[in-house]
This record gives sequence, structure tokens and C-alpha cells, in this order.
Amino acid sequence: MPYSIFGNKFTQHSGITELMDDLNEGVQGGDDILMLGGGNPATIADIQTRLTELMQQLLTEGKLINTLANYDGPQGKNSFIEALVELFNDLYEWNLSSDNIMLTNGSQSAFFYLFNLLGGNFSEDKKKKILFPLAPEYIGYADASVSENAFIAVRPKITELENGLFKYNVDFEALKVDENIGAICVSRPTNPTGNVLTDAEIAALDQLARSNNIPLIIDNAYGTPFPNIIFSEATPFWNDNTILCLSLSKFGLPGARCGIVIANPEIIKAMSNLSGIMALSPGGIGPEIVLPLVKTKEIITLSDNVIKPFYQHKAEKAIVLLQAKISTPNFKIHKAEGAIFLWLWFKELPITSNELYKVLKKKGLLVVSGHYFFPGLDQDWQHTQECIRLNYAQEDDVVERGITILADTINALYA
Repeated sequence: MPYSIFGNKFTQHSGITELMDDLNEGVQGGDDILMLGGGNPATIADIQTRLTELMQQLLTEGKLINTLANYDGPQGKNSFIEALVELFNDLYEWNLSSDNIMLTNGSQSAFFYLFNLLGGNFSEDKKKKILFPLAPEYIGYADASVSENAFIAVRPKITELENGLFKYNVDFEALKVDENIGAICVSRPTNPTGNVLTDAEIAALDQLARSNNIPLIIDNAYGTPFPNIIFSEATPFWNDNTILCLSLSKFGLPGARCGIVIANPEIIKAMSNLSGIMALSPGGIGPEIVLPLVKTKEIITLSDNVIKPFYQHKAEKAIVLLQAKISTPNFKIHKAEGAIFLWLWFKELPITSNELYKVLKKKGLLVVSGHYFFPGLDQDWQHTQECIRLNYAQEDDVVERGITILADTINALYA
């Protein structure tokens, strides 16, 4: 059956669909598949217990069925938006109103809206791109535009650190913004690397965006104040030229599909109109469950005292295991500053990262090939073929078994 240009673009193979297929395969496969690839958050008993209590209370009060039986507006559940306004104004004095926030069916929907509002074809002879100032970046961005060649990225500065670690930083000397750029976009913490852009880097990107009259988009899905999976110092950032995107997924509700966008009213209105056309309204179940936590600020204490230390401890354990089991000096780990992944670099890897992914998959271990995480960047750079993303957030025995398979494979390749 012939498809339209749109159909051909969005039905082809992509990194994000492969990742989600693998994630589903891992869930269905049980103990036979070690799922260290996808972005499923960890099972944290204290969080699940609290969410269960909240859902039981909603069910008892009849609010759960009421939420499921009614549409919200295209902007999302009003009570949740108002609670978020109060939360952020109390925490940071951002002077928000309900016109500054909307909800989406997950962050992926938000970025599809944003990238097609701010990038792509503006006329027959005018096209704008979304700039990623720090590659590698999130795999889900790569195919989120209806236009071809909608992204451009800049190679990072790479600093090799002690103890087998390294770190990416924005190369501001190589960062060029002109009239062909529609927005600057970063994730903080960065998915896939766990890098956290410094306050100085964010301030410099904000100034660059303002001076070129384009917005700065910050993907804060793992960031502060919730779920606050950040292990380094990072000041929350927003102003009227910033589009800040958050999520309930890594707080423990990925199935609820709730993204949160904070922006100026013009952007919120445009995205709400898009939401109405494409989805009628965002789902209300996640916001209804979490509403009491936002009103009391318990969402902050749970993030700070339960979620953050849980992931930091697991990241440290996984790094110790990796460095103990992988013997080649060509192996480096990006400094773990946040998020739920470790970014592994194998210098002069004898095969490509995608071939390594296939080898590991045959052995029952799912990771993600690093080459998918460089949208908008020239793939001739060898570094793009030498990295993989590993999710360290699963059960300890799963992580250890997976790292053992990876280590045996890598050690044999270099031998």
C-alpha cells in the first residue's frame, strides 16, 4: 500500500521504536532477557507503596472513576496545573500563572509539538533547524519532526578524567547560531550520558538563545525538583524565553504518560491547540494520583530522600562492577551526574556499537547502540560507533548478570 511522505517517514525503522520494542520484549520475556536498554524506571518500594495508597484513596472517594470518565481540556487538568503553579512559585519565585503550564501525553508528545512548531519548513525557501549544542542527545528526538534534516548538533569537548571516567562539555567556540536555527534544545541531566550541564553552561545557552530571539528548550525529565535524579549541583532554571519540560515517568508513573511544559503563554496556547487537534486532551490519571503530593510538596521530599539516593547508590554499584569486570584500558565511563543510565565508551571498538548490540541481544542482554544518540551530527565521527547506553536501574542481580555478559564479550573482542 502506498503511503504519503508523512507515512513513509513515520513508518520506517527508527531508534526509538527499536528501543521500545526491546523494552516490551524484555518485559514479556521475563528472566530470559536482561533488560538494560530501555528507560523503564526502577521499582522503588517506598514510591510504589505511596502511589498505591494514593490510588486506593482516590478509588474509595470515587475520584479515580470520575477522572477516567471525563475529558480534561486540551491544556490538561486544571487542578494539577494550579498546584504546579503554586509549587514552582513557592520554590523559585518564577511568577507563573496557569497560562504558563500545560500537560501532554508524555514528554515525547511535547517534543513532537515543539520541534514542529519551532523547526521545519516555514515557507518554500525557508527552513529552520533545532540545534542540539551537546551531542550525544536523547534518542527520541531524532524522528520527532515531520521535516527531513530538521536537526543540527555540535560535537562536544571530551575531557578524560581520573579513575576511568570522562565528561562531555559544550564546545561554545564551535557553537554557531544564525537565522536558520529555530530553537536550542538540551536535556539536563542528559539522556543518554548522565551529564548535567553546569549552571554556567545553561546561562551561556540562555544568553545565546535570547540574543538570537529563539527559545531555549530544557528537557528536565530526570531533573530537579522532581524526580531529582541529579548527583551534582544544578540550579533549576526558567524564564519567559525558556521552555522547561518535566515528566511523571521517572517519578514512577511511566504508564500514566504525563508530560509537563512550562513556557510563556504564547507557546502554551499554541501547544494546547495542537494537543486538542491531535489528542483531544492529555490523560488525567497521572495528574490526579500525584495532585496531593504536589499540593503538600511531598513530591519534593520523596524525590530528595527516596528517589535520588536510590539511583545514586545503584549507579555507584554498577560503575564498580563494570570497572572490575572489563579489563581493557580502552574502556571509559561518562561521569555519572544524573539520570538512570551509564554511557560506556570503548575506544577503537573492533566492531560497531550496533553490531555489539546485536551480539549482546543474542546472548539475552538488551542495551542501546550509541549511534542512535547523535541526531543532526555527521556520523563519520568514529566516536559515534564506540558507545552504548546501559540502564543500571533494574534489579541488582539483573544488572550484575548483564554486566558480566557485557564484560565477557568486550574482553573477548579486545583480546
